[in-house]
Amino acid sequence: MTSRQPPRRSLVTGANRGLGLEFARQLLAHGDHVVATCRHPGRANALNQLVGEHPGRLHVLPLDVGDPKSHAELARELPLVMDGIDLLINNAGVLHSGERFGHVPPANLDDSLRTNASGPFLLTQTMAERLADGAKVANLSSVLGSIASTASFSTPSYAMSKAAQNMATVLLASALRERGIAVIALHPGWVQTDMGGSGAQIAPVDSVRGLLKVIGGVDIGDSGTFLDYRGKPVPW
Repeated sequence: MTSRQPPRRSLVTGANRGLGLEFARQLLAHGDHVVATCRHPGRANALNQLVGEHPGRLHVLPLDVGDPKSHAELARELPLVMDGIDLLINNAGVLHSGERFGHVPPANLDDSLRTNASGPFLLTQTMAERLADGAKVANLSSVLGSIASTASFSTPSYAMSKAAQNMATVLLASALRERGIAVIALHPGWVQTDMGGSGAQIAPVDSVRGLLKVIGGVDIGDSGTFLDYRGKPVPW
């Protein structure tokens, strides 16, 4: 008789809406024990409804991914609800729309780099001791952060921050490789979320389903790679 595997322990950032919320839904459906974070848990109505639907398996904790003090507080609180992390999904991010050359506010760049690049890197660094050996870290990137794929001046603060996040993925992969922890960058496609807009092509449920399949198939040999939601390589 085979022993039953314990549920995977997953942490998702930016889980109050969009892809983060869909990640929480699908991970719970897979039987995971999930910690979902967002800046204002009291306002996360859809996420809090999921708590009632999955008693004991979903915990919502506050996190401002751009604030290292918030990272430290999460690291202190996490052991109260979960004894380790098998999957960390760095999903939280920000996109400042309407930017055009000559009129890109410095504050947009600062906020984008802090939230999209420094935030996931520093959070993973802080959570490293909570990550189980053999765990996986998935950084939600974007083809807009692909230097090789850039053909026009578009969303500069977002694109630059995602390119920086991609470097963070490669560095984290190197730092965590000896523990068997795989770190990958993922492009979710152009998704129908508040960030993606109404013209987007992919439903969140389909994007996340694909991303979770990719994550499930990743091993340490894939660490430090950039893949889309179908598992195809994305050029750096």
